[in-house]
Amino acid sequence: MSTDEQLKEIVRKKYSEIALQDKETNLSSCCGAGGCSSEVYNIMSEDYSTLKGYNTDADLGLGCGLPTQFAKIKKGDVVIDLGSGAGNDCFIARAETGETGKVIGIDFTPAMITKARVNAEKLGFHNVEFRQGDIENMPVTSNIADVVVSNCVLNLVPNKYNVLKEIYRVLKTGGHFSISDIVLEGELPTALKQAAEMYAGCVSGAVQKNVYLELIEATGFKNITIQKEKSIVVPDDILINYINQEELNTFRNSNMGIYSITVYAEKLPAEKEACCAPGCCN
Repeated sequence: MSTDEQLKEIVRKKYSEIALQDKETNLSSCCGAGGCSSEVYNIMSEDYSTLKGYNTDADLGLGCGLPTQFAKIKKGDVVIDLGSGAGNDCFIARAETGETGKVIGIDFTPAMITKARVNAEKLGFHNVEFRQGDIENMPVTSNIADVVVSNCVLNLVPNKYNVLKEIYRVLKTGGHFSISDIVLEGELPTALKQAAEMYAGCVSGAVQKNVYLELIEATGFKNITIQKEKSIVVPDDILINYINQEELNTFRNSNMGIYSITVYAEKLPAEKEACCAPGCCN
């Protein structure tokens, strides 16, 4: 498998290509929102169009959930969106936090940052800001956010624990996150694990569901809740590009599962964390 930096470059290159497509091309492409199944980037996305704050230009048909729908954002909140893309979740978060709040989108793809800033300018939003940076080392100060959201991004990051530690750092005490991501139950075929396109498409970079939740707990978060879960079916015409027919049949007949989950967790005050330490709540 590639090194961490090589994996990040794979992701940066692919999502730069997506960002640079014009709207019409993106809507009709396999990497955009058109529904073609010859690539994996858009098969997990959900419909944002009914949510307040939705903006067509910011919707690239990516993601695997609707984290902002479950994020419990209040008026005046400071919200950080990890892997903000063209600004879709940021603008929906802005509709919730209002003019008195602030939304910060972080993305490490320059083309996405440019696209998002253009969209924000067209909408006249002066409390929505986009910063280029790596979410393993966020360009924001500590204890600044009330809410962190992210849509199908942590599975693109080689070191997920580093990102979770950064989320913990930037959240205020009493803050929380709502994150949609891809997780696994069972092992992917080796050829799928090694395919760069499947990594950039959010599949081969996913970890086991129990490991994902354990990482969140190990970071110090409390009240961890799965807000939504759905099974993801990768079409055969995608899988056959990476595995042969026999491997495909074995995969389909196995108990292996690919899931989109939306997870909620809180950063509690120190005294509440101490109260719930092992043996303290008995």
